[in-house]
Amino acid sequence: MNQEIQLFGAIAVRPAVLALIPQFETATGFTVAAKWEVNPTVKKQIEAGEAFDLVIINPSMIEDLAASGKVEAGSQVSFGRVGMGVAAKAGSRPLDIVSVEAFAHILKNAGSIAYASDGTSGGYFSDLLDRLGIADEVKPRLVVVPGGQTASAVARGEAELAVVPVTSILAAAPEVMLVGRFPTELQSYIDFAIGISTDSRVADAARQLAAFLTSTSVDDTLAAKGVERR
Repeated sequence: MNQEIQLFGAIAVRPAVLALIPQFETATGFTVAAKWEVNPTVKKQIEAGEAFDLVIINPSMIEDLAASGKVEAGSQVSFGRVGMGVAAKAGSRPLDIVSVEAFAHILKNAGSIAYASDGTSGGYFSDLLDRLGIADEVKPRLVVVPGGQTASAVARGEAELAVVPVTSILAAAPEVMLVGRFPTELQSYIDFAIGISTDSRVADAARQLAAFLTSTSVDDTLAAKGVERR
């Protein structure tokens, strides 16, 4: 009998994981049904009773779900991390965001900046504006876009720039280009981990998927999609 694995994951890792699922399905005969939301929403929906077999979100959220009995204790494994980047419409003029000063200058002079206010990346960016002392100048020009659509907003002309995990920018090509990653001093990596549901009816299959996604054989694919291993 073909077994279906219900994967519930964060939008930031969607491009990378989707690139790997066909290989796993071909090798095992299992099928993977994937659902994606921003990190906090994934956790909230699982806490509310959403069914899943395998989850990929922030490690701290996996720990919380394990503590509440939703994730199997001891099943957590590290998946990787994703850095923050700036996106612009393909063909836009090159922008220098290598230094903190240059980065702040670009943000202050952008006509509009899309970000996902309900996601982990959006929360970090909002706090970063305060740290840089440019919140009053920049926040009136922020455009709130649902997670998963943030990078594409610049292609649709809804914003001049977008601030979002690198994975989402690379996935929006060729209409969208990666202007660059955040300056080293300001970079914030969003960590992701995998956990197995305590109520999974296909726990063994889910563990096989977890092992596949964390194996070194997929490192190159993940790197090409913007996911870094530690």
